[in-house]
Formats: sequence, structure tokens, C-alpha cells
Amino acid sequence: MTMTVTSTERDLLERVPNQLYIGGEWVDADGGKTIEVRDPATYEVIREIADATVEDGVRALDAAAAAQEEWAATPARVRGEILRKAFDLLQERKEDFALLMTLEMGKPLAEARGEVAYGGEFLRWFSEEAVRIDGRYGANPEGTGRMIVTHRPVGPCYLITPWNFPLAMATRKLGPALAAGCTAVVKPATLTPLTTLALVALLEEAGLPKGVVNVITTTSTSKLSEALMSDPRLRKVSFTGSTPVGVGLLKLAANNVLRTSMELGGNAPFVVFDDADLDKAVEGALIAKFRNIGQACTAANRFIVQEGIADEFARRLTERVKEMRVGRGTEEGVAIGPLIDDKAVKNTERLVSDAVEKGAKVLAGGSPIDGPGSFFEPTVVDGVTDGMAIKAEEIFGPVVSIIRFKDEADAVRIANDSEYGLVGYVFTEDFKRGQRMIDLIDTGMMGLNVGVVSNAAAPFGGVKQSGLGREGGAEGIHEYLETKYTLTPNPFA
Repeated sequence: MTMTVTSTERDLLERVPNQLYIGGEWVDADGGKTIEVRDPATYEVIREIADATVEDGVRALDAAAAAQEEWAATPARVRGEILRKAFDLLQERKEDFALLMTLEMGKPLAEARGEVAYGGEFLRWFSEEAVRIDGRYGANPEGTGRMIVTHRPVGPCYLITPWNFPLAMATRKLGPALAAGCTAVVKPATLTPLTTLALVALLEEAGLPKGVVNVITTTSTSKLSEALMSDPRLRKVSFTGSTPVGVGLLKLAANNVLRTSMELGGNAPFVVFDDADLDKAVEGALIAKFRNIGQACTAANRFIVQEGIADEFARRLTERVKEMRVGRGTEEGVAIGPLIDDKAVKNTERLVSDAVEKGAKVLAGGSPIDGPGSFFEPTVVDGVTDGMAIKAEEIFGPVVSIIRFKDEADAVRIANDSEYGLVGYVFTEDFKRGQRMIDLIDTGMMGLNVGVVSNAAAPFGGVKQSGLGREGGAEGIHEYLETKYTLTPNPFA
């Protein structure tokens, strides 16, 4: 493995802005503090960026609030064309964006390219949705008047994005916000801010007016969030991240009755019935688990496999997992890159160790990898049962945990035995059973005989502790719109 930043990579990194973006200008943080961004595969500092103060954040909201009225009045076609231009520019620079994500987040380059394609689709999809914000008109039931229902932008938004999908989570929020006519303050994750900074530079090039999008990078996240969410000019917050942080933001949002979208934790069940096509199930399992090194809220965590086929499923899956190459994401053929940091490695090790101590068996991997970088072996743990932390907690690492079940009712019980309800996966060749699972598995999304469900044209979101609201699809833009009803007299009376 090449364990240092190359000259080509360094050239790309130096072209990424390292300042705050406020009111259409690149500016240093108040006080001049900076944040070190590190490559998780090497621990090398790859860029230093501005560390915003609370005052910087307020100035960003000032800019967003000042631009709101004009942006809302901008014709939908114009807003859509700016998003479409940004999509086109992203396609031209897809290799740069993919490499940038790999450097700051660690995912294999092939997966980073996939994220560019996926993230770009939110720009294209919402460029088209901008001109389809509709309403309705009709007589009221009594015949005494006419009802007019319209939609208007909710107003300035605070968009908080996570580190694991630094491009797609930004476009999934910015796409609908901009299409709806909302301005925004974006706060990317401190661990992976570079992609968002590059994205806003691209939006600027696409013709986005000054002040419509502002980007704040900071280590003072809690204080900044409290200041912005206490300001009555802010009208919406969208957050992707952990459930505990989301709960805290919801409490803050209550004070000003802010509109909220919360895409929180997950503990996805992956149910394999004994009538499943095992080849398809294993392929689906590899995608659902190891995409993004297991660091995805949609990652399958609990592999709930029917007793009669559990041994064979485990054997086939373990065989494939042992073939996975671990290394820096820029290296050819690497399937598993580093976890985001040492904290993630220690948490993954804790979950595996706890399971083994309580009777589970490691079939592959199971340990951190020595050397520079935060690497953990791709792992299969069999015999997971109640009382093991790995069954109840979101893993966020490259670990398969296999749980065995007896019958359909048992599978549904285990699948729903979680505080989370983001996504579930079911593999069965029984059509009626598959239809039953759609209703019985308590999640906001489900993959039936597929291992990936995310799509810009589909509503993304969960139930229970997995969040509120939906991102993507026709539903996504309505998260950024208020509904207004007007009654007029009967024109024929």
C-alpha cells in the first residue's frame, strides 16, 4: 500500500477551498483558528481549514436570511437550471470528487465514484422537481367557496451533514432546499469537510447567487447549533447523524417550533428465509453490509437466517469475506478501506469481543489491523443471541452478525426487536411471503431480494428512533415547503 499522499493527490487537495463561505465570499474564521483534516488510512494531515466561531455562524445566517426573499422569488426554472448546471459540472469532475472523498473519508475509490453518481442524481432530480411544485383548486364540499392550496419555501435552513457520505448527504439536503426556494447554512462534519467545500465552489460556478448557500466548518458544533436554532430567522433544520444528537437537536428545535428532518441511526435486519436463492442472498449481503466499509445507516447489521440454511449461508458468506482486500482506498482492488478513526475501531472491537465472550464464534476476521490507519478486518460472527451488544447496537463497521431463527413469526419478531426502523432487507422466493414482509417489517424502507435501496427518486427515511421526514423522491421537496390554504367566495353566488 502507498501510505502517503502523492503529488497528484496533494495538487487536488490544494485546489479545495479551506475558508468559510459566507455571503458569496471565501473568508477566514474569526480569530484565525484552523482544523486539521486527516487521511484515516495514514493519519496524515491532508488539509487545514477554517474553524468557525459562533459569530461566524451568525454571519452565515445573516447572509442566508438576507438572500431568502430574492431566492424565493427567483423563477423555479432558473433555480432548476442552476441545479442542473451543478450536476453537469459534477459529472465533468467526477474523478476529482471521488478521489477527494477517498482521501478524507477512506472509502475505496470505486465506491467513491458510486457516491458521485448517487449524489449527483439529487442535483438532477431536484432540478426537475423545482418546476413541479404544484397546488390544488376546487370547490369546498358545501359549495360556498373555492379552496386554493399553494406551497411556499419554509425559509432559511440549517443543514447538518455526516462524515460517511460527504457528497451525497450534502446534495440530498441542498438539492430540495434550493429547488424549493430556501437559502441555507451548511455545516459539514469536521472529519470530512473538504467535499462540501468543493461542492459549494461548484455551485458558485454554476451561478448560485451570493448568500443562498453558506458553509461553516467548525469544532464548536453544539454552541453554533444552539445559536442558530435559537434565532427566529431560521425556519428549518435537517440533520443526518446519530440518534442521541438528533434527539438533542429536536429539543432545541422545539423552542422555535422549527420544521425538522431527522435521518438518524439504524440497525438493519437482513432476513434470509430457507426458500431464498442463496447466491442472490450472499451477493445482497455483501453489498448491504460492506458498502462504505459498513459505515452506513442503511448497512445490514443483524443477519437473521433460517436454521435450515444458516450453516450454508455462513459458509458461503465467510468464503467471500476472507477474499476481501483491505487497504488504502486509492489502491487497486481494495474492497475494505479504513474506518473513520481510532474511536470507530475500538467500538467495533468492543462489539466483537463482547459477542465472543458471550458465546458467539468468529468465522472470519475479528481484529483491528496494526500499522498506520484505522483498519479493522472484515468479520463474520455467528451464533449471535439476545444479550449481546452487537445485536442491539448499530455496528458501523465491517462486521456481519448472524442470528438464527425458526419460522416466519420468529423472523419478524427478531427483525422488529430494535429501537431503530430505518431499512430492512428480506430474501425469499415466496411471493406472498415477500408481500407479507413489506407490511410486517417495521421500517421506513425495505429491500426485497436486493441489497441496496437508496435512489434519488425514492423517499429515504425511517420510523421509531431512526428519524422523522423523508429525503429524496417527490416527498423530499415538501420537507422544505409550507402549505397555505386560501378560501375565496363562490364566484357564481
